[in-house]
Amino acid sequence: MKTKTGSKIKEVRETRELSVEQLAERAGLTIEQVSKIEKNEVMPSLAPLIKIARALGVRLGTFLDDHDELGPVINKAGELNEGISFSNNHESRQSMLHFFSLAGNKATRHMEPFFVDIEPQMNNPYNLSTHEGEEFIFVLEGEVEIEYGQKKYMLKKGDSIYYDSIVPHHVHSPGNKKSQILGIVYIPV
Repeated sequence: MKTKTGSKIKEVRETRELSVEQLAERAGLTIEQVSKIEKNEVMPSLAPLIKIARALGVRLGTFLDDHDELGPVINKAGELNEGISFSNNHESRQSMLHFFSLAGNKATRHMEPFFVDIEPQMNNPYNLSTHEGEEFIFVLEGEVEIEYGQKKYMLKKGDSIYYDSIVPHHVHSPGNKKSQILGIVYIPV
């Protein structure tokens, strides 16, 4: 699954007449990180994308095929829009999380609802992420482990968790089986 996230970030940055260096400074990221993201050389985790969105003064949805629909958005079963992939690391070429937006056509939204396919972690190292807002996760298939602060929570199909995302956290599928979640991310304006 190909993503144009980096191209969209570059387009918004250039529209704002910012250099890569200025964006990196505002987002609290390195110039190299921003450059690699813009060139689609790495699949960043969600936290750096949120920082970039805030630094550019746009919602995260701007990078996820945002549209101008003000009314309700309907998603029919089996007709998910093309998704976007992220890694579980701050910088990686391997995608572990495949997001399918459920509100990509909705303008002025404050929540980002997704179906997320999670590839097995297979003992790969990961970094905890942190960002403003809140997250809600409902496990649709498989098992999901959430590291939240100093604790770990194992969730199975039908389980859910709601947490403040300012606390360092990480969501992954343990073992060697894929899992799927419904995730909702709220980022304050």
